[in-house]
Amino acid sequence: MTVPNVVLNNGVEIPQLGFGVFLVPESETKAAVSSALEAGYRHIDTAKLYDNERAVGAAIAESGLARDELFITTKVWNSEQGYDEALGSFEASMQRLGLDVLDLLLIHWPAPALNRYVDTWRAFEKLQADGRVRAIGVSNFHPEHLRRLIDETGVVPAINQVELHPLLPQREVRDFDSERGIVTEAWSPLARGGSVLTDPVVAAIAARHGKTSAQVVLRWHLEQGIVAIPKSVTPSRIAENIDIFDFTLSGAEVAEISGLETGHRIGPNPDTFSRA
Repeated sequence: MTVPNVVLNNGVEIPQLGFGVFLVPESETKAAVSSALEAGYRHIDTAKLYDNERAVGAAIAESGLARDELFITTKVWNSEQGYDEALGSFEASMQRLGLDVLDLLLIHWPAPALNRYVDTWRAFEKLQADGRVRAIGVSNFHPEHLRRLIDETGVVPAINQVELHPLLPQREVRDFDSERGIVTEAWSPLARGGSVLTDPVVAAIAARHGKTSAQVVLRWHLEQGIVAIPKSVTPSRIAENIDIFDFTLSGAEVAEISGLETGHRIGPNPDTFSRA
């Protein structure tokens, strides 16, 4: 299974479909990541907060895959924001992952009440300049957070990873990202726990293509140039989620799914979330 790449604003390429491990217990992470790698995923997304970086690293080490075949992302948590703190957080994550160079490092949340994300970003710039990280980006940033970051540092993030699914298509964020050459990446792309996968519109489109509702929603992301990182611990579902490259959606079908927008969030609002 070959997943297409998206080119970031610094020329680095990221697989458009990745595998996320949010809320995957460390005891289950190694097996889940191993299943994902066997199914053809080469992009793995973790974070310090998830407390499973060590298991991700173990799966990578035992995969037999060359390092340059893989794209690994991790994130700095709110309590470790700040220049020196972020540098320390990065080194600890790299030790847990067992890596020398990281493909993508993200600020996990802007946490505006903490007012540390600009200093954190300056640490990221140093890590990239030193060759420790190939690309740097942010997660859960709204346009006002991105605008401040860019205005104060002059460095545009490569990625903005946000909650994004048909119920919350993030049009304003995506437009802002696109205008500045930032790739938008979706966490919770299937809106699990929401109504997307049981919606009759999605079900009808899935039946038309002989696919599942999850496959159709993931294809909706890809058709719009969004990078998506679904997660699962079930091998059959992991394989199902990557089996989306033998069909396409029409413009009308993409519009139908986009019409499901309700503004419903699964996670917190970045404007107010600052938990350390």
